[in-house]
Amino acid sequence: MKIDNWLLEILACPHCHAPLRADDQASELVCTGPECGLAYPVRDDIPVLLVDEARRPGGEARRPGGEARRPGGEAG
Repeated sequence: MKIDNWLLEILACPHCHAPLRADDQASELVCTGPECGLAYPVRDDIPVLLVDEARRPGGEARRPGGEARRPGGEAG
């Protein structure tokens, strides 16, 4: 994952507006907000900063309809 430092400094979580930190292993940008913690995917070095695409803390992702999706694909 390649995100320039200057870009990372200006990006913010679309949900709570807290700064983001890079998680190179998971190819994600993770919200540093204490009550948020959403993890946004980075695909082909492009951050996907959509709340519906973010993974919730604990491994759940969001579906477009807003319902939780667990890593195995089952609804929660």
